Amino acid sequence: MSEDAPRIEPGVVRGQLESGSDTLLVCAYDDDAKCGKYGIEGAITLTELERREAAGEVEPGRELVFYCA
Repeated sequence: MSEDAPRIEPGVVRGQLESGSDTLLVCAYDDDAKCGKYGIEGAITLTELERREAAGEVEPGRELVFYCA
């Protein structure tokens, strides 16, 4: 993960998700309970992202958008 990741406005992400893009929304908290509290429909937790990456289920080049409340 790049330390120089660009910030993206919430409205832009919403538009991408509503248009059916392949963007993967990830709750950036390392506590699954906290992600549950601040979860956004369709988002996954960091734990789930790590599991998917380990299983080779995250395609190279897929856009990942991390958020926190």
